[in-house]
Amino acid sequence: MEILFVCFVCLAASTVGGICGVGGGVVIKPILDATGIMSVSTLSFLSGLTVLTMACVNVFKSRKSKELDGKRSIPLGLGAAIGGVSGKFLYDFIKKAVGNDRLVGGIQAIVLGVMVLGTLLYVVNKAKIRTRNIQNPAAAAVIGLLLGIASSFLGIGGGPMNLAVLYYFFSMDTKKAAINSILVILLSQTASLIFSVASRTVPAFEWGMLIAMAGAGALGGFLSSMLHKKLSAELTDKLFIGLLVIILFICAYNAVRMLA
Repeated sequence: MEILFVCFVCLAASTVGGICGVGGGVVIKPILDATGIMSVSTLSFLSGLTVLTMACVNVFKSRKSKELDGKRSIPLGLGAAIGGVSGKFLYDFIKKAVGNDRLVGGIQAIVLGVMVLGTLLYVVNKAKIRTRNIQNPAAAAVIGLLLGIASSFLGIGGGPMNLAVLYYFFSMDTKKAAINSILVILLSQTASLIFSVASRTVPAFEWGMLIAMAGAGALGGFLSSMLHKKLSAELTDKLFIGLLVIILFICAYNAVRMLA
């Protein structure tokens, strides 16, 4: 029953996360953290891998999309790849320094909750906020670096902050920001995975669980790519706001549970 529940969560999260551009790990990690099905370290790794498979399928199916902005998307993605390694290094450093998996999970929940709340406030009020339109590739790379660090450290393989950053700094609309966010997630999680394998910091996991979660992520990527083309920007915005509210409550619950 556990593996069926995990598959359902991964499929639903990858589908909705792919449509909104948040990846899905931002849903998978908090929900499965709350169940205690696996350790924080193992969940961070498998969540990132699940989102990686979703992003691979989504970007492949959207590779010819005009919504992918090569001039800015590629530097964003390359910066995110470096950030993915940096974030994984930061996570391993803090985990070793703290020496308590639950405490690290509580820190992740608090940081994620603060970021989700900030993103929610921005999205609700974005019509009133004047955006920028950065074209400089170097600036895009730096922004990608920071996004990659955040997503890799939190073990979510992406995050709602991607959307807020792409809205504000690049004046992207909802649907364009979503697909570019998935590209950032793809490159940051690929780099993070390579670093984990090369540094031999991959936590213990069950192969059956990995295959189930990755398969659900791939299917979610396929479904989200199809639905992304059909849903309006307005409906995508509403879906995103609803997702943020749910994540915020889950983060609060996890922070209290793990730090109590």
